[in-house]
Amino acid sequence: MATLRLKMTVLAPGRHIISGVPVWRCRPLIIRAANYTTRVQLQFQSQASSVLLPSRVNSSNRLLNISPVSWHALRLCHSDSKEATERGQSKEGFSLKALTQAPKPALYLGFSGLIPFLSAPLLMAATQSFFPEIAFAQVVYGASIVSFLGGARWGFALPAGSPAQPDWMNLGNSVVPSLLAWLALLCRDNITEGALVVIMGLGLSLHYDLTLLPGYPSWFKAMRTVLTLVATFSLVATLTIKKFFPEKKIKEIQN
Repeated sequence: MATLRLKMTVLAPGRHIISGVPVWRCRPLIIRAANYTTRVQLQFQSQASSVLLPSRVNSSNRLLNISPVSWHALRLCHSDSKEATERGQSKEGFSLKALTQAPKPALYLGFSGLIPFLSAPLLMAATQSFFPEIAFAQVVYGASIVSFLGGARWGFALPAGSPAQPDWMNLGNSVVPSLLAWLALLCRDNITEGALVVIMGLGLSLHYDLTLLPGYPSWFKAMRTVLTLVATFSLVATLTIKKFFPEKKIKEIQN
């Protein structure tokens, strides 16, 4: 039986022309060519993988090295946010219920300090007369309280480890109430101006203690709020009596 022959022209390496190759001999040649190409591809892939492997290892090592840093960063961020919320609560999270936590000496001395404030308008309202000497004595006492509040902030910022550092803000704001108190004492001939300056000093000191300057406990902030409001209303009552009641002097009553 005659073997079917197929004439083919194949361009092989070395530029040799092969013709008259039997069909059954062409298949192994094609298979060998396919095997050759696959081996070349496998070698190329192995070389590429060997080249890319260190980068992958380095990338994985970088990820392993980054993960603890990111974990610590998350912990730091969480702790910072927690500290910020605690600071916000310490600044704004107080109420009048905190007075129950106040020491008894602070409560007794603090509220007894309102007696000079309240006694002046009550006395003038009982006699239905405005006495400049009593009103000025009330202004002098208010000025001394304003100066005391500034000194308390100064003394609070000086000890080591205090939340209020002895910087320009804390110490400078501590001096302002004393200057206002001195200015109020200069208004001897004008009780209205002196009382208004004292009211300004009380309000400014309360604003410093509640919002600008940290460190005071909640019970002290609550007590300061109550005492400042009562002292302010007492001065306003004195100015109201001055406007509606006749003015008299204590020396005239004694004569």
